Amino acid sequence: MASVILPSLTLLFTTITILISFLSFPATGENSGLIGTFDRKSLGLKKEKISHFRLYWHDINSGRTPTSVSILQPVNGSTTGFGMVNMIDNPLTIGPKLSSKLIGKAQGFYSLSSQEEIGLLMAMNFAFIEGKYNGSTITVLGRNTVNSPVREMPVIGGSGLFRWARGYVQAKTYYSNAKTHDAIVQYNIYVMHY
Repeated sequence: MASVILPSLTLLFTTITILISFLSFPATGENSGLIGTFDRKSLGLKKEKISHFRLYWHDINSGRTPTSVSILQPVNGSTTGFGMVNMIDNPLTIGPKLSSKLIGKAQGFYSLSSQEEIGLLMAMNFAFIEGKYNGSTITVLGRNTVNSPVREMPVIGGSGLFRWARGYVQAKTYYSNAKTHDAIVQYNIYVMHY
């Protein structure tokens, strides 16, 4: 009997202790120093603006120097490639040709995450290396149904000049090769930032 009561009392005591600890901290954080509000200017933030960028994303799976490499293979028998994961370091250019001006890299991964269609989970940073935005990034995380004419994914943040960024991207396939799996995708980025 004691072996049943002791664990029950221990669980009850632990639960009560946790509840009491929640009650002892202020909910607003006003006095704790951990949570507070900031003036936008004290963080160096100016007026918020919306920027639009059009660039081309080159997913190169073939050749001697691929920029997209499979790190996990799809589930056996999957017709959609479900389970495959690719790590990317894809060039971002001004125009659709790989030889056009390089303005950054798309770094991250995509995984085939649908069993019914070719649907990707995209998680990547657009890391800019040119001009005013050199060193800044835009972070995209979202669903990409490859066979749709235009796909929309959210911008969930950024760094540098894109700190506090939010917005969306629209992806439209410019070129794809079913044999090599190479692709060129036009990205229109609409981003709100300071």
